[in-house]
Amino acid sequence: MTEVRDSCRRVLDRIQRAAVNSHRAPDSVRLMAVTKTVDPDRIREAVESGINDIGENRLQEALPKQDALKDLSLRWHFIGRLQTNKAKKVVETFHCIQSVDRLELALKLNQHATGRLPVFVEVELGNEETKSGVPQDKLPELMEQLKQCDHLEVRGLMAIPPFFDDPEKSRPFFARLRALGDQYALRELSMGMSHDFEVAIEEGATMVRVGTALFGARR
Repeated sequence: MTEVRDSCRRVLDRIQRAAVNSHRAPDSVRLMAVTKTVDPDRIREAVESGINDIGENRLQEALPKQDALKDLSLRWHFIGRLQTNKAKKVVETFHCIQSVDRLELALKLNQHATGRLPVFVEVELGNEETKSGVPQDKLPELMEQLKQCDHLEVRGLMAIPPFFDDPEKSRPFFARLRALGDQYALRELSMGMSHDFEVAIEEGATMVRVGTALFGARR
């Protein structure tokens, strides 16, 4: 399975170059491996290549992988649409929730968290009905409401812009998320995927979420 190792090396090199070209420290950007449909053996190879942040969209798919890889020191991020009835189990099994987009969910997470749970607020920037995330005009209200959630630590913002074949077309969306992060003094921006992560880094991403460029097309 050397193809995973080779892919990881290439992506990490691209991240480093994009950071340096943007006059940023190479270690200012973390790579999250998005592992939807990826089996534990291939995830393990990615970890052996230097990746420690793992992103999963679905709780039921993630649980057996977490069990199979429990010998590894990993940071598991939940990055999918989260139903409130699964909040308790997600809090118990994930280190960070990157898809907080409404007060109802935040209150459930806060109820089940015992310490300080790192979360990202997901912002919907493209007015796409199929995408989750709080609409940009509703973000101020949600940020104010989150102050009542004493067990949640809002680390940053996350967004999934509309897909464009030309990654340059994603730049305005990344720039907008960066501006929102600055507005709320949030130090983390989770943005950029396999096809556009270098542009995201140029616009301030601190974490990029990459699946296809590491593992190939979903099986």
